Amino acid sequence: MLDFMMSHEEKLLRDEVRAFVKEDVDKQLLRDMDEDKIRYPRQFIEKAAARNLLGLRFPKKYGGRGLPWTSEIIALEEVGILGTSLGCLYSLVSIVGEAINKFGSNHLKEKYLKPTIEGRLTAAEALTEPRGGSDFFGATCTAIKEGDSYILNGQKRFVVGSEGADYFMVYARTDPSGPPHKSISAFLVDRSPQVKAEYIYGLMGTRGGGTGRLVFKDVVVPKANLLGEENNGANIFYQMMIPERMTSAGGAIGMGRAALDVAVRYSTRRKAFGTEIKNFQAVSFKVADSITLLDTARGMVYLAARSVDAGDLPGRSRRLVSEAKKVATENAWKVVNNAMQVMGGIGYTNIYPIEKMLRDVRLIMIWTGTNEIMDLIIQHEYYKEFSKEGFKGRDIEFDATEADRDEEKIYE
Repeated sequence: MLDFMMSHEEKLLRDEVRAFVKEDVDKQLLRDMDEDKIRYPRQFIEKAAARNLLGLRFPKKYGGRGLPWTSEIIALEEVGILGTSLGCLYSLVSIVGEAINKFGSNHLKEKYLKPTIEGRLTAAEALTEPRGGSDFFGATCTAIKEGDSYILNGQKRFVVGSEGADYFMVYARTDPSGPPHKSISAFLVDRSPQVKAEYIYGLMGTRGGGTGRLVFKDVVVPKANLLGEENNGANIFYQMMIPERMTSAGGAIGMGRAALDVAVRYSTRRKAFGTEIKNFQAVSFKVADSITLLDTARGMVYLAARSVDAGDLPGRSRRLVSEAKKVATENAWKVVNNAMQVMGGIGYTNIYPIEKMLRDVRLIMIWTGTNEIMDLIIQHEYYKEFSKEGFKGRDIEFDATEADRDEEKIYE
């Protein structure tokens, strides 16, 4: 957010996160992750925890700060300048923590949430399956109840932290014969010899997070590790889409801002035809477009955060969060491309970080629900709102000159 929108406390939080990003994250870590020399930078999580910057929204008794979403997005933008890998690892505490905080027992909060916020445990989310991406409810991973445990079998892929995380939040089918939306449950599953990272993906960008395919083979999961009620995974999934998409949106703004900063500084130094290239409209107008895109994204993300914080109607919050994810990620993609265009050929090399940001930012229009899925949600929720509320204020349809010609209003 911009300074005038922040409270004094929020400005202090921003400065805390900026100090962490500047002082505790070595450039060699980022280089090694991008070259896949490091697969899971646990020390990054531990350093963030040491500054009490993890799980900001969660209760203080579990190590959080009890802050609203409007504060967390400030932190997310600052962490976002590091790229999607570290941004995702930072956000997983918020994402997995949401499920534990909202649906977990006190036992699970003490066993998993508190040590995760303290940096003693690391979490990952196992959601996508090899046969499906957007088709979440077509999951085939099963958890069959046996006594006081469930026996988990199946596969998940694109799991950030498959190599490195201590435990996983896993969705599995607990009623194989039930309808898709009423037969899935969510569990916390500890890493064990029966949980194997069978394959680590070679990614275009967003490297160094140990993203891979997990295989669960007869994993015994205690009944106590069930989140919420059996076969109620749909409600957990819908709630989880808030932190999934809000963290993506907040991080996207940070990436776009970082790329623009590099390009703007370059434009004040690089000369052509005897003057700094910032003086050419072809350059300065791309900068103007980028500034507008980022401020638009900030406004949309802040609006969504306020909606969630205020306990707005679930459908409207779901729509606004989806809009925030779509707008922020697509705008960030445009801004990074603009930055590369401003810099020309040198921006396409690894002399500058723009090419890495371009590779990173491409993913966020796909993960946590593709932006096409965001479009489906946005229009679906708006039509539901409209059917309930109809026109608000003046109905301008009847202001037309011949609005009374009903015989011309043909609908079938």
